[in-house]
Amino acid sequence: MNVPIYQQVLGAEFTRLQPELQEYFSLVPGSGRYGVGEGTFDVVGCRQEWLRPLLRLTGGEEAFFPEYGENVPFRIENHAHQDPFGRSSLTARREIRLPGRTRIFQDTTSATSRNGSPQLVDYVGRYRRLVTDLNLSVTAGGRLRGVSEASRLFLGPLRVPLPAPVDAKAYAEQWWDPAEGANGRHRIQVKVIQPQIGLVLVYAGSFDYRLRPYTGGNPARSFLPRYAQPDRWENRV
Repeated sequence: MNVPIYQQVLGAEFTRLQPELQEYFSLVPGSGRYGVGEGTFDVVGCRQEWLRPLLRLTGGEEAFFPEYGENVPFRIENHAHQDPFGRSSLTARREIRLPGRTRIFQDTTSATSRNGSPQLVDYVGRYRRLVTDLNLSVTAGGRLRGVSEASRLFLGPLRVPLPAPVDAKAYAEQWWDPAEGANGRHRIQVKVIQPQIGLVLVYAGSFDYRLRPYTGGNPARSFLPRYAQPDRWENRV
């Protein structure tokens, strides 16, 4: 049964999401379509200047980045597909158009099973070396909330769990704002917080979203455009 991965995890709670969010998270592999969002981040990046040199070292991972900006245009593409290991997945590729350069931020969220229950695992960056579990919930107002838990690094054959005192958690919330713009817009807010450092990364803004057909309407469940593929896949959880 080809069920969207967010619906697999949320179950009946999925129907409590705002209708616009249900549509946003309903892409499935083999649909022949992908999602495109374009908008503006009110804030994006690392606010702490002293931390930016460290993040500059990881900029090539296409996950974290050292710049900070306000009113920054961005574009996101969502592609539903099966990953090379047969898991139903959603790959997101974001282009963040900061002054002077464009940063790419990419990840793949895959559906797995843990203790007999569906679980989402997020693989972050172009090499998919940073992996986190995602815990989802729906607010009373129909917003989607997500918290990343239990991060680990895959360095060659090594699996390195990050201890709680040094692990950074991402707190995300997405919703539909009917009062935004002429016809309403999607809004998103994400904060990455490390207990010893504080706020590492933030992005918050609004965007329009639409579905587009792939060229030729490619129906293959494993199809993912080459430019959206990572440099490396990871199947360990």
